[in-house]
Amino acid sequence: MQAIVLAAGKGTRMQPLSNGVPKPMLPVAGKPIAAHTAEAAVDAGVDELVFVVGYGEQQVRGYFGTSYRDTPVSYVVQDEQQGTADAVRASKDHIDGPFAVLYGDNLYDPEGISRLFDVAPSIASVRVPNPSNYGVLNVEDGAVSEITEKPDAPQNDLVNAGAYVLPEAARDMLDVPLSERGERELTDVLDKVISEFNVSPVTLDRWMDVGRPWELLEANEWKLGAFDRRIDGDVSENATIQGDVVVEEGATVRGGSVVEGPAYIASGASIGPNAYIRGRTFVGRDVDVGHAVEVKNSVLLANTSVGHLSYIGDSVVGRNVNFGAGTNVANLRHDGDDVTVTVKGERVSTGRRKFGVVVGDDVKTGINTALNAGVKLSENARTVPGETVTKDR
Repeated sequence: MQAIVLAAGKGTRMQPLSNGVPKPMLPVAGKPIAAHTAEAAVDAGVDELVFVVGYGEQQVRGYFGTSYRDTPVSYVVQDEQQGTADAVRASKDHIDGPFAVLYGDNLYDPEGISRLFDVAPSIASVRVPNPSNYGVLNVEDGAVSEITEKPDAPQNDLVNAGAYVLPEAARDMLDVPLSERGERELTDVLDKVISEFNVSPVTLDRWMDVGRPWELLEANEWKLGAFDRRIDGDVSENATIQGDVVVEEGATVRGGSVVEGPAYIASGASIGPNAYIRGRTFVGRDVDVGHAVEVKNSVLLANTSVGHLSYIGDSVVGRNVNFGAGTNVANLRHDGDDVTVTVKGERVSTGRRKFGVVVGDDVKTGINTALNAGVKLSENARTVPGETVTKDR
């Protein structure tokens, strides 16, 4: 069986983090989102991975190469991104037998993907409290009878989780017309498959569409919880490591520092002295967390530096960022409401009472900068010493 992994999207809702990296290649707990997807497919027994690429395709090719975990890898290019069915259709010549379709920016529980493969043809599903926001699966006699998109009165709470195993015959069903949104929708292909085959619903224990910056933070929280304690780097005898913490070879934790798990310190990173890394934090490659810095429940991507006496909480910080000494992030609204963030020009609730900032690549802050909860700093943004930033820049 082949697994077609859709990885051509830029991810405009993830900006500014996706401005230099395609969304499926944004890291979660030390590896790209798409790698978590690929590993779930490999563990389920797939024989070949076929990546549909477009924006930033060289980054996908560079990471996965021609073989990933001893599984052959192929690539097809989606020249014009006209929807999910169009993405799968781009790989039509590679399809030989039943095939899986997975989204490179989704996270799935691996055991669920294995069950999906076992009962093919099949559609992954998940139970949610707000099914009206999704495609709802209607099931009759153990088979999916219909997928209703965003119904006003859903019949149940079982929704489409964006993972499928389709019969080989679906290869000839991929040429669907443009929808009202101007895209070729994979759901139209699924309607054809459902009408001709008994398609089994497989309920996943957990699933996540990683589409917006705070969801990247939530994804990191999820996957960090799967690591066992592993200390391969250089940890001072005067440092304290508590719980399930990974310190990769080449990383350094200096004296007086405290790291609470779950946390991940990547190779080349330097912590401290006297720094405090609190649970559910990912510190990327070659990141420098300086003296008396506190980082809580955050993602710091490669080559970033956080100057001494700074605080970062519930935030996602891009690559090559330099936080001047004394930079402090606010992560809680005093009115108690959920923090909002700008997505595609509109303020959107994160659903989180605590959320800090989203910082793009190559940002630099002056010393003693204060960043308000929900602020986004686009790549190359600057602040001056002592500045308080309350709006996106």
